[in-house]
Amino acid sequence: MTEENKKTLIIEGKEVEFTDEPNLLEVIRKAGMNVPTFCYRPDLTSFGACRMCVVEVEYPNGRRMINSSCTMPPEAGIKVHLNTEKTRRIRKTVLELLLANHDRKCLTCERNGNCELQQYAEEYGIKDIRFPDKELKDYLPIDDSSPALVRDPNKCILCGACVRACTEFQGHSVLGFANRGSKTLVQPMNGRPLGQVDCVNCGQCAAVCPTGALSIKNDTDKVWDEITNPEKTVVVQMAPATRVALGEMFGLKPGENTIGLMNAALRRIGFNYVFDTNFSADLTIMEEATEFLERLKSGQNLPLFTSCCPAWIKYLETQHPDMLHHLSSCKSPMSMLSPVLVELVPKYFNVKRENLVVVAVMPCTAKKYECKRPELGKDGRADTDYVITTQELGKMIRSAGIDFNSLEPEENDSPFGEYTGAGTIFGASGGVAEAAVRTAYEFATGEELKPVDIKEMRGTTNRSKTVELDIKGTKVTVRVVSTLKEAEKAIQEIKDGTANFQMLEVMACPGGCINGGGQPRSCDDSTVKVQRAEGLYKEDSELPFRKSHKNPSIQKLYNEFLEKPGSHKAHEMLHTVYNNKFAGSYKDV
Repeated sequence: MTEENKKTLIIEGKEVEFTDEPNLLEVIRKAGMNVPTFCYRPDLTSFGACRMCVVEVEYPNGRRMINSSCTMPPEAGIKVHLNTEKTRRIRKTVLELLLANHDRKCLTCERNGNCELQQYAEEYGIKDIRFPDKELKDYLPIDDSSPALVRDPNKCILCGACVRACTEFQGHSVLGFANRGSKTLVQPMNGRPLGQVDCVNCGQCAAVCPTGALSIKNDTDKVWDEITNPEKTVVVQMAPATRVALGEMFGLKPGENTIGLMNAALRRIGFNYVFDTNFSADLTIMEEATEFLERLKSGQNLPLFTSCCPAWIKYLETQHPDMLHHLSSCKSPMSMLSPVLVELVPKYFNVKRENLVVVAVMPCTAKKYECKRPELGKDGRADTDYVITTQELGKMIRSAGIDFNSLEPEENDSPFGEYTGAGTIFGASGGVAEAAVRTAYEFATGEELKPVDIKEMRGTTNRSKTVELDIKGTKVTVRVVSTLKEAEKAIQEIKDGTANFQMLEVMACPGGCINGGGQPRSCDDSTVKVQRAEGLYKEDSELPFRKSHKNPSIQKLYNEFLEKPGSHKAHEMLHTVYNNKFAGSYKDV
């Protein structure tokens, strides 16, 4: 931009240049300053509902106006005042009104200590509320019907962030506004419980909720009960994306790989054996790459849909059951490792099956739904007993009195802790497809793939990417999407006959599992998911093996137990089927 075209405004006496920022709030943040907000999220459309981000704008003609900074476009020449007597009075009044209509049992709230309403009430010195308290008779029932989420309408401040997340990320509109005036509510269709509508359990609504109105269903007490039971042997596996996010709960930078510290912390908590879902991500690639090549050869059931994301699977089952034949029959890495552990830990470690408890640490709230699917168990018992999220693990570490940052890094337990770089990158959008191609290429050609990196598949900001690859003369096109809204576009291309891709990777959360609903909250900083992805790709580049089929422990597992990829034994343990839930009641788990 030339000096003549440069656009500037004044914020608290400081000249600030702006370019294509969508609103004044982003310019304020770009300048290293901030104002509070409940309803604004950079990845969602501006809504202007809460009025907390008001600023006083002075125009060149001397006129002064109060505006919400999240909905006002930046204008050259204006002066912006963030903390005038008027703006602070408005914000304090907004807070008082919200608190007057809010369930204030903060000490027992799931979001205690991590609540924006609580934070701003402290920052603005709210000691007394001039308005009447919400009366007990006005309290609405808490909805805990979902296997993944809890909805408490008494803590809702009507910011609309959850409604927009559901619509704009997933194109699904499970949540919406109902009624008018003081009776306005955010709720599922017709006021039905969340567990009885076609919610896919992605948790993005809870990720953007500024209060405890939507929260992750906490299973840590159940896990503690198992750990403290001397009769039980409790094993744990953790997904790739958790290692580059957990540290944020202890003051570390996003993307910092804490896998060694996690291993140590999990043992201090009391888990008997610590394994890694990256191992079964490699296992997934062995099966999925084999399946993809078979379909490519036969020309049937293409494009192949990846099947690692349980929110995506439920979306297909409830919205497009006619497309289920496109889904890979492979279980997710979590649901592959659990039956392997159930089968082999008793043999390797002399443990009775009835005393074995399998826990998974996941970035994803939908995994709580997945582990309860009847297809993913044996003899009436689930293979994965409990799923806890990254957030829940962080709380367990704190409650155990562990100084996370002072721990000495430790290794995973063998033999289900060894993994390749291909397993690691599963946590980012494009990672599953890239890992599959690395192995599929070498399976198909017998030649070494060079270079290993397929960077065209990467990136957390572009939610839809199409990459054409050459497998020794065979052209293969891969579509990579994150969010179900983008997945829906790809489905419509297939139904219209215009799809030009043979593989479709789908992750329901924007940017992939690194931005899952169970990760530490980062909804005001859109760079966090970029840093988390970079952390995974960094580990990939540093590992001795970067292709799943090169994992020595995977090779041993096939040689001694599974025979070969796609074998009858492998199908029996590592593959599953999906069901038409289009006409169901959604009470499937």
